[in-house]
Amino acid sequence: MAMSGGKDDGAPMMEMNTTPLIDVMLVLLIMFIITIPVATNSIDIDLPVATPPTNNPPPVDPIKNKIVLTADARILWNGNAVDQGTLQNLLAQSLTYKVEPELQYQPEPQASYELSAQVLQLIKAANVTKFGFVGNEQFSTFGK
Repeated sequence: MAMSGGKDDGAPMMEMNTTPLIDVMLVLLIMFIITIPVATNSIDIDLPVATPPTNNPPPVDPIKNKIVLTADARILWNGNAVDQGTLQNLLAQSLTYKVEPELQYQPEPQASYELSAQVLQLIKAANVTKFGFVGNEQFSTFGK
């Protein structure tokens, strides 16, 4: 803190000491910043209501099941089109067998990478242990 002692002639000091004023202003500024509510932005989204499937899901083969991803972003379970929710249920159902059936995964060459990653994530989350990629020879350039 800077202080001045005035002049030697005994005249009163004419400058105002602004240091305490600045300290008070800094404390008020900090208190103001702390008490400002956090700005939260929310966007309301109308989500679709889940409807139960009208058709029966395809059966789970106790020996071997095959998932095919098509170029038009469809998921086929043993040749029948399913959505991701049904696929999750079928994977859970396949794990209830005494001997877990083999799960074969075959994306078509033009299948969506994003859908492929989502389906692989579902398979991983279902804790499937007998899993294999089939049809990889269609992606090979060896011998062509």
